[in-house]
Amino acid sequence: MTTVATKSTEGDSGDLGLAAPRAEDLAALLVSKDRPPRPTALSASLTFGWRAMLKIKHVPEQLFDVTAFPIMMVLMYAYLFGGALAGSVSAYIQFLLPGILVMSVVMITMYTGVAVNTDIGKGVFDRFRTLPIWRPAPMVGYLLGDVVRYVIASLVMLAVGMIIGYRPHGGVAGVAAGLLVLLAFAFSFSWIWTMFGLMLRSEKSVMGVSMMVIFPLTFLSNVFVDPKTMPGWLQAFVNNSPVSHVATAVRELMEGDWPTEAIAWSLGWAVALVVVFGSITMRLYNRK
Repeated sequence: MTTVATKSTEGDSGDLGLAAPRAEDLAALLVSKDRPPRPTALSASLTFGWRAMLKIKHVPEQLFDVTAFPIMMVLMYAYLFGGALAGSVSAYIQFLLPGILVMSVVMITMYTGVAVNTDIGKGVFDRFRTLPIWRPAPMVGYLLGDVVRYVIASLVMLAVGMIIGYRPHGGVAGVAAGLLVLLAFAFSFSWIWTMFGLMLRSEKSVMGVSMMVIFPLTFLSNVFVDPKTMPGWLQAFVNNSPVSHVATAVRELMEGDWPTEAIAWSLGWAVALVVVFGSITMRLYNRK
C-alpha cells in the first residue's frame, strides 16, 4: 500500500511538472546583489528627527509649549517687572528679551526626556535597538527634532518682543548669531533630560526632576536683573552659571557686540554637556 501511494504521488508530481528548486536559484533569490546601502549616521539621525516632526503633525497641541508658553513668558515678565526695574516696559524689554528667550528655550528642553521615557514605556526603543543603524541615531534624532521646536519658540518670542518695543541693534546678523549660540547650548543641554528619560520609570518622575534642576538654574542667573545688585555670595554663583553665560552672549550679540568670553564659555559648556551626559546616555541606552 505504501509503495503504491508513493508511486501515485510521484506520478502526479511528474504530471504537474514540479521539480525541486536548485540551490543556486534559492541563493540568488535570498541574497540579492542589489542590496540597499547601510544607512549612515547622518541619514539615520535625520530619519529619527523626521519621525519626531511627524509626531507633532499628528498631535499639533504639542506646539503649545513653543507658542503659547513663550508669549505668556514675555508679556508676563515685561509688564510685571518693567515699570519697577527699568521705569517702562519698552526700556526693560531691551534687557529682558534675550534673557527670557534663553530661559524659555532651556525650560522647553526637558520635554525631550519626557518623549524618550514615553517611547520606552511603549516598547518602541526595543525595536530601535534591533535595527542595523548607528546606535546614537534615535537619541540624536530626538534632539534634532526638538531643535525645530526651539527655533519656533525663539521666533515667536522675538516677534512678540518687537511688537512691544524690543529693537535688536545687531540687526539680522546679530540675532542669527545669538540664536545659533542658544540652539547649540539647548541641543547639548537636552542630553541631560535624555539621561533622566532613560533612568527614571515614569514621565512624572522626569518632569519632577527636570523642574528641580531647571528652576534654580534659570532663575539664579542674569536673565531678569544685573547680578551687581545681588549679594556677593550669590554673584559668585550667578556669574558662573551656564545660563548666565548664554544669556550674556545672546544679549550682547543681539546688541551688535561680539562678547568673545561669553561665547567661549557658552560653547565650552555645550561641548562639556555633550561629552559628559551624551556618554552616560548612550551607556544607559545600551544597557536598557
